[in-house]
Amino acid sequence: MKTILVVDDDAEIRRLVGDFLVREGFAVELAEDGRAMDSALSRIQPDLILLDLMLPGEDGLSICRRLRSGSDTPILMLTAKGDETDRVVGLEIGADDYVVKPFGPRELLARIRALLRRASSRAMPAATRRFAFDRFIADLDARQLIHEDGEPIALTSAEFELLTCFVLRPRRVLSRDQILDWTHGRNADPFDRTVDILVSRLRKKLDGLGSGTNLINTIRNGGYLLTVPVRQVP
Repeated sequence: MKTILVVDDDAEIRRLVGDFLVREGFAVELAEDGRAMDSALSRIQPDLILLDLMLPGEDGLSICRRLRSGSDTPILMLTAKGDETDRVVGLEIGADDYVVKPFGPRELLARIRALLRRASSRAMPAATRRFAFDRFIADLDARQLIHEDGEPIALTSAEFELLTCFVLRPRRVLSRDQILDWTHGRNADPFDRTVDILVSRLRKKLDGLGSGTNLINTIRNGGYLLTVPVRQVP
């Protein structure tokens, strides 16, 4: 049973979302603000955090940044319809996805299940588990990116899922729709900007520690391309 931590200051939303997720087979913990969330995290290790951006005291963006600095637990943001800037900032600082209020319970469930799938290792042939490219090794079993000096590089679950798409298809132009389909499945929204933001975040991390820049190129009217060769390693 997966555990979802719901952080929202609206008691009615907490109750409705909590009851719905329990009916769908999840264990649920509820928190009304950052302090209550911290208390819950001292007792449990959730599989996903459902985080409202508009919270009293410490706001959702600050909480998201704080959580991401020490954890790769998937974070699904709840945002208001007009808060596009906050959504973009939230994704840039490490949130994995967002749902816009008001939302339907089935949309919420689909987003949660997609994130949980992305956070779990996908079954792959044993021979394709570790890949070397540029100055990095991507270990798909451990879901870890390692620099040539042996230091692990912190990636969110969504960033690692995106990296996996590129590593398994090097030097091939991947369209946004293809990436959305591989990472979000049937729940992909064709207008979702998540891919562009994730590519930007991943590119910065790779270019900052790689042998040069532009390891991931933007192909005009095409998509994105991992420019370096990839080889399997023991």
